[in-house]
Amino acid sequence: MYRPPIYPRNKLVGRADQVHELAVKAHIESICMQYMRAARHDLPTTGNPINRTVLLRAWKYSHKYRKLLVTNIVLIVFGAIIGSLPPLVFETLINDAIGKHSMRLLYQLALLAAGLTLAQTVMGVATRWLNSVIGEGLIFDLRVSLFQHIQKMPISFFMRTQTGAVLSRLNNDVIGAQNAVATVNSVLSDALTILTTLFFMTRISVPVTLISLIAVPSILFADRFFGKKLTMLARTQMQKNAEMSTITTERFNVSGALLVKLFGRAGEESRQFSAKAAAVRRAGVSMALVSRSYSAILGLVGGLATIAVYLIGGREAILGTASVGGIVALAQYVTRLTSPLTDLASAKVNLLQAFVSFERVFEVLDAKPAISEAPDAVEISDVRGGIVFDDVSFSYPNTPYVVSLEPANRKGDEATGAALKHISLSIQPGEFVALVGHSGAGKSTLSSLVSRLYDPVEGSILLDGINLKQFKLQSLTDSIGVVTQDPHLFHDTIRANLLYAKPEATDAQLDLAIRQARIDGLVADLPQGLDTIVGERGYRLSGGEKQRIAIARVLLKKPAIVILDEATSHLDSENEVLIQEALAEALRGRTSLVIAHRLSTIVQADRIVVLSRGEIVEMGTHTELLELRGTYSELFRTQFLAREVS
Repeated sequence: MYRPPIYPRNKLVGRADQVHELAVKAHIESICMQYMRAARHDLPTTGNPINRTVLLRAWKYSHKYRKLLVTNIVLIVFGAIIGSLPPLVFETLINDAIGKHSMRLLYQLALLAAGLTLAQTVMGVATRWLNSVIGEGLIFDLRVSLFQHIQKMPISFFMRTQTGAVLSRLNNDVIGAQNAVATVNSVLSDALTILTTLFFMTRISVPVTLISLIAVPSILFADRFFGKKLTMLARTQMQKNAEMSTITTERFNVSGALLVKLFGRAGEESRQFSAKAAAVRRAGVSMALVSRSYSAILGLVGGLATIAVYLIGGREAILGTASVGGIVALAQYVTRLTSPLTDLASAKVNLLQAFVSFERVFEVLDAKPAISEAPDAVEISDVRGGIVFDDVSFSYPNTPYVVSLEPANRKGDEATGAALKHISLSIQPGEFVALVGHSGAGKSTLSSLVSRLYDPVEGSILLDGINLKQFKLQSLTDSIGVVTQDPHLFHDTIRANLLYAKPEATDAQLDLAIRQARIDGLVADLPQGLDTIVGERGYRLSGGEKQRIAIARVLLKKPAIVILDEATSHLDSENEVLIQEALAEALRGRTSLVIAHRLSTIVQADRIVVLSRGEIVEMGTHTELLELRGTYSELFRTQFLAREVS
């Protein structure tokens, strides 16, 4: 929870109203931030019990920060005590130093007040620093754990989940850890502040203390009433901001901006954005009005409480049962009560929100990766590239990994059926095998199993006679190179995108891969050469240029096995010639599994495997399969020849 700044409470009573107003403004900001976080989570918090399992797990997660937590608690205790002393000093200053005209005592008490203020300031800074160290440390630990865990999830996890929801866990939900620390510290600090304040108030005047407590129900009622209003307005404001952000996000990326320009919709887009921005403006005005009303009510209650102190206390001072200094001290103590009372009123909501965040983080951390490394896994050495599919069957998972990360309108989790059925296939080291078949036949699925993006449901896959599950994942990944139809390039330089495959590569190795992939001419023509930024997803390059960079990346990696997933489809003839030359370099001497969409690719294959509905229906060379006049012959005539003619 956001903690209002510590304001010095050792000023004379003339400053009480200003201090109170500052504290109220800080509390308004605190409430707005709290409810905006609740809106972002979009989960109910009020009325829900704190899950003890989550609480214990969160506490265990903070194990290495426990010494800092204890130190922080000690500072909070001393800070609450020291913060309660200045009004007593001013009471003595007014009654004894000023009342008895003692300059020496005046200087001594002023010096003491300055020392207490300095100590309170130092403790406040130290507490804030410890809060930050603990909170940011927990955020760092949770964020890194989440990132590492999400990277272990299978590709199907990313295909099912919403990217924005995953990013929200990394960017927003982990902040609940810091909020929990801040809220616990705040509750402790506020409780101690109230106790010490009431203790010293009763020492001065019990009747005045009881009168000042009449303001407590009013403060709690105002906090509850306006809290509901602020919740509703904060949710509306967040929703309107989200709608406005959606427009900018979708229109300001390369694809969106291109679509707007091609259809000449700039004017209409501006009108839509203006309407969304106007809604944000209206929500902001409403939020400001309600916040100011809340501030005014709390200010009124605090002001009336202060007036009551002066009225009742002044009467006691006139009657001789109380001192003037005591009345000034009581007025300062009343001001000191307002902020912690309003903080405690919303402490439960803040804690619930914080632990909802923990719960959402743990929900992702508890999702089990589908691909795991065996405890006795070994490194791959001297890979020859022989691959055997032994009665392999596979179905894509149809149950959610994390329900809350998937679209809310998903219609159940119907089974998708078997993607592969009893596949038995042996590929010799160095063999070039082409996979062909209609869309959905299982070609990409078969190739994905080789690089262990998925594991078979039944059967096994062997590499050089050893089950893939027996190899270390990094070792297996290093042995396989994949080029997809639409290769991904990071928004970085060509050099950085190439070195992603092998960061330690030398300039000589880099130059060789560039020449082999036939992009040396491209690099030479660019003003900044290898240091040219390729743009988001490589949009500054043509499709053929991106493909050749992807091939160069694989060549730099030097894998024993190469998988080409539709890597030459949808290219013009000039680019295809260059890519075919680059592919010849990439495939030379390596086991190759190629999903073919071009005639030139399949006729060069040592063997062609024809898939239909997840099963191997034909296998042989190009000539042998044509002579069969079966599925391949039909595909060749209707797809490959037709594509070549067009």
